[in-house]
Amino acid sequence: MFSFDLIPGKAVKDILDTSADRIVQLVEDAYLAHDSGRTVNPDSYFLRFPEKPEARIIALPAAIELAEQHTVGIKWISSFPNNVHEGIPRASAVLVLNDYATGYPKALLEAASISAARTAASAAVAARAFARHVPPTGHVSFIGAGVIARTVLRYLAATAYPVETLAVHDLHADSAASLVRYATEELGIDARPVERLDDALAAQTVVTTTTAGTPYISRNLHPGQVVLNISLRDFQPSVILAAENYFDDVEHCMKANTSPHLAEQAVGNRDFVSGTLADVLRGRTQPQGQRGLVFSPFGLGVLDLAVGQFVHDTARAQGLATEVPDFFGETSRW
Repeated sequence: MFSFDLIPGKAVKDILDTSADRIVQLVEDAYLAHDSGRTVNPDSYFLRFPEKPEARIIALPAAIELAEQHTVGIKWISSFPNNVHEGIPRASAVLVLNDYATGYPKALLEAASISAARTAASAAVAARAFARHVPPTGHVSFIGAGVIARTVLRYLAATAYPVETLAVHDLHADSAASLVRYATEELGIDARPVERLDDALAAQTVVTTTTAGTPYISRNLHPGQVVLNISLRDFQPSVILAAENYFDDVEHCMKANTSPHLAEQAVGNRDFVSGTLADVLRGRTQPQGQRGLVFSPFGLGVLDLAVGQFVHDTARAQGLATEVPDFFGETSRW
């Protein structure tokens, strides 16, 4: 009851690196659990800093009823874009898991890798679901070339999403070159960097993974084009309003001045919402492909919990978890 485990980043990454198929299934199952009302996913809480407006630390509390157990906890993730200029990752995170019976914390996991994996798995689940209705051509581009981009590309490859050619656009040329090198050398993809944003936007499948705070893309999508709008703030409202739009959770996406939120503010309604990813997975709606299609995932804390619980269970089974003795100062009332 009073055990407390630490799972360091190397152990987390080793487990995730050998479990891509499992992570994708966990994320899809979590979306369906959320759709069935078997989750609690409050609004995320943003800690911001007046002197560092580009930076934030976000708290994502959540609970999910998994097949084996109830999992509850919170992810505490920072996003400091200026880290990139120092050659270190933008994001860092921890995940706390709590015991459902007592509420006591039971584990602390390094969670930047968990966050990246659940984001990438979300993109892969969506890409696979939409591909059943809007056939992919194999021509893919990434706008933004950081850790999330690399992880999304890896998960697309792991789920056999067609990536025959890859165009990479990033304002930081070295980042674009690094993702191209990874795609070529690790995944065997025909990849190249592109300097012009329009060249990236010409692909049939476009993945945005930037740190943009305000929209900068005004070019409408063409019929049959699919956008995985991971970074959420790249597209002008007019682009969103002209497209089919699917979400992980509509209410969660309509805040924090995401592109869909700005679109809602522009027209005063949500008539542009086509449905959720769960609607597509359950067959309640079918993308038509007659307009461009945009998938906007705000990022649900329940996904982190589903993946984090799997990592914790696996780490304990493989002896990779370090139990902290006497973590709790008092274990009885008297």
